[in-house]
Amino acid sequence: MLKHKRKGPWLWLITFTGLIVPRRLRLDWRQEWEAELLFRERQLAEWDKLDRRSRLDLMWHSAGALMDALWLQPRRWEDEMFQDLRFGVRMLLKSKSFTLVAVLSLALGVGANTAIFQLLDAVRLRMLPVKAPQELVEVRMASMKGARGGVFREASVTNKIWESFKERQQIFSGVYAWGSDSANLAPGGEVKPARMLYVSGDFFSVLGLQPARGRLLTTSDDQRGCGAPALVISHDFWQREYAGDPNVIGRKLTLSDHPLEIVGVTPPNFFGMEVGRSFDLALPICAVSLVRGNNRLLDSGIIWWLTINGRLKPGSSEAQAMAQLQSISPGVFENSLPANYPPASVKDYLSSKLIAAPAGSGVSELRKDYERPLWLLLAIAGLVLLVACANLANLLLARASGREREIAARQALGASRGRLIRQLLVESLLLAAIGAALGAALSLALSKALVAFLSTTQNPVFLDLVPDWRVFGFAAGLAVLTCLLFGLAPAIRVTGAEPATVMKAGGRGLTASRERFSLRRALVVAQVALSLVLVAIAVLFSRSLGKLNTVETGFHEEGVLISTVNFQRMNLQPERYQAIKDDVLDRIRATPGIEGAGIGMLPFRDSGSNTIWMDGTDPSQGKEVNRSRVGTDYFKTLKIPVLAGRDFDERDKPGAVNVAIVNQAFAREFLKGASPIGQRFWIEATPGDPEKLYEIVGLVKDTKYGDLREDYGPIVYDAHQQSVGSWPGANVFVRSRLSEAQTVAALTRVLNQINPTITVSFQGFKPMIETTILRERLMATLSGFFGLLALLLACMGLYGILSYGVASRTNEIGIRMALGAQARDVRWLIVREALFLVVVGVVVGLPLIVAVTRLASSLLFNLTPTDPISLLTAALMMLAVALLAGYLPSRRATRVDPLVALRCE
Repeated sequence: MLKHKRKGPWLWLITFTGLIVPRRLRLDWRQEWEAELLFRERQLAEWDKLDRRSRLDLMWHSAGALMDALWLQPRRWEDEMFQDLRFGVRMLLKSKSFTLVAVLSLALGVGANTAIFQLLDAVRLRMLPVKAPQELVEVRMASMKGARGGVFREASVTNKIWESFKERQQIFSGVYAWGSDSANLAPGGEVKPARMLYVSGDFFSVLGLQPARGRLLTTSDDQRGCGAPALVISHDFWQREYAGDPNVIGRKLTLSDHPLEIVGVTPPNFFGMEVGRSFDLALPICAVSLVRGNNRLLDSGIIWWLTINGRLKPGSSEAQAMAQLQSISPGVFENSLPANYPPASVKDYLSSKLIAAPAGSGVSELRKDYERPLWLLLAIAGLVLLVACANLANLLLARASGREREIAARQALGASRGRLIRQLLVESLLLAAIGAALGAALSLALSKALVAFLSTTQNPVFLDLVPDWRVFGFAAGLAVLTCLLFGLAPAIRVTGAEPATVMKAGGRGLTASRERFSLRRALVVAQVALSLVLVAIAVLFSRSLGKLNTVETGFHEEGVLISTVNFQRMNLQPERYQAIKDDVLDRIRATPGIEGAGIGMLPFRDSGSNTIWMDGTDPSQGKEVNRSRVGTDYFKTLKIPVLAGRDFDERDKPGAVNVAIVNQAFAREFLKGASPIGQRFWIEATPGDPEKLYEIVGLVKDTKYGDLREDYGPIVYDAHQQSVGSWPGANVFVRSRLSEAQTVAALTRVLNQINPTITVSFQGFKPMIETTILRERLMATLSGFFGLLALLLACMGLYGILSYGVASRTNEIGIRMALGAQARDVRWLIVREALFLVVVGVVVGLPLIVAVTRLASSLLFNLTPTDPISLLTAALMMLAVALLAGYLPSRRATRVDPLVALRCE
């Protein structure tokens, strides 16, 4: 590089055009260009000796050279690229079997990776489709330690906290609150659910959303006591229920027997603030009392159901928002403290703090449950793609071996090595592009199938799967990466041999060279090692799921149907709900084919806990215990054995002694295994109830409560019929000898006879339990699929290398057989090669397994990441693949005619 004292912009231009450009162009450009540019370079070397006019002439000619380079070179490059593409298409069409295998392998690998990345993009990476989402902040509880009552969502707030916060905040340019709920659109009979969003008046304006039709809600719509609240529907609901009718504005929709006027339709790309859940209807928060029939959510101060979001003022930061929230928190909580809050919890409540967290990507329970599994699945799918690339590199090496004489002849005729490598890479790029395009199309179906896999009737999952720039960029990046992974090494290898050596080698070229064969062996070993990791992961997750499926829940869930009934539209007084529930149970039990029916909370769904201490002990030593409210025959219906004492019965009425039934874990923890019958305990005061003394009348067998993974913990069951003014509905567990369809028809008939306005929904008890392990089922299913795909690719790789070995050792095999070698000796020679490669791959893969499976340890149940049975099973499966892959080549080797082999060059 020439060094100059003065480096102005013109001198840099001359340096570029006179030194860099010519040196790049000398590879392909004409002799006269080279001579002219060399002359200019010599002039540049004497820059300091030139006068002003000569310098101007040199700068002018350099600028012209630059323009010519920018104009002529791209045109030449485009012509050559078009020729390479046309030649690559011809070569791929010439080898249809190879092309089909390569494209399918890539399509599966790229499709699986893109599908999982698309889910990750929708769940984690994508921002909300609103104005400046990076400015949105969630105002949340730093800790729920002081929260008492019903918690709908983690870190949510009560309506009283929201109203108090709204009056005091100053850091945000706008704030809003929202909460999700569900409603029933059917007037009676089976439920027709609708997903609802309660929003404050500033919700849509702060988000900067514009209506697709009509108008959106404003602050004037969200006023306490709103008698006829305005209703906004989602774009999806508008299309689904009204077929996109442009005259939908002004129409009425009946909700909880109240006709509400539709005033607007939300934009088509807005699905709410909760990723994984969309909404159908949006109502102002003041409409809660109308839909639910009371003001509990608005006034109680003990129901934590709202999420607060704010938009930062221009120039404000999240740290500044955090500082102001810290300063206003004492006033917010002091002003919102409910009058009936338990005295023991008042201190924790008043010391609570509000904090700020980024909210541009929304909130999501789905994200919390599936973000880590999806990252792990993406890594697993990436390993599958690596296996596919190693397999394709092997196939390309074998294919290139047959083209060595062609490539050597072209090199001898003057083709440069770089030109040939580029042409071979274009063929690889064609394969990668076709495979990536098919994979991208496949990914759309796979991602939709995965969302359907995660959805249940009771909890449908919604994700916006419209591909964005990240998904397209990911698929394009995979295409380029795979092209380099499987195309570069064969291209460099096949063009690296000396043409004279290749031409002298005769018909075989260099196909039998030990160096070439060693490279293919190394690729197979890499395939086996990666495949072993994938198979081990699949076995671990499959065994983990198997252990979860065999967990003893304590219930007998077969033949049990859960019917959730609601009596709200009967307009009864709260004290009459228990009588109607008893009537429903009596009629259901009298139905032919019904073996039992009982009311209770849903295991694994409805969870609650209270601090409990035995009578006569210090309340400060109390412990948190799970609590469930059940009715008569609940234990009988679910076949939970009553080990001592009695079940709940007609004696347990409001006003009678409060009674409870406990499980074995309770007796072990609180009574050291002694009989609990007749013992008494206290339950802490709650915002809705004072401290209560309970007498234990029964002992039942242990059951799971909130999670199949948990150990059996203490559970207290109190009598459903002793609760006055309870929820106007019930979960009725029905055990039946009839089929599910017959049971549903019988229960619907009974409820219609009682009152046609009673609404009901049905779900099987066993399917409900199975939904609690959807994440584990997803991991087992997908890892199993990837493991089988890796086994198939490894088998193909082994088969290819063994077939290649048999073909290249035909002469040697013929000599062995001519000297008296038996068929079994020849077969063992080939199979031994397969076993050797697999054993080496297993040895290489074991450290990888230890490193990778540790990432999955938290997702396993009762298994360690290095579980010996799982690792041994994976290794045996790889050995089985070796035997399978070696079978056909070994048979072919035994059929070699020694006379033909000895004449073979």
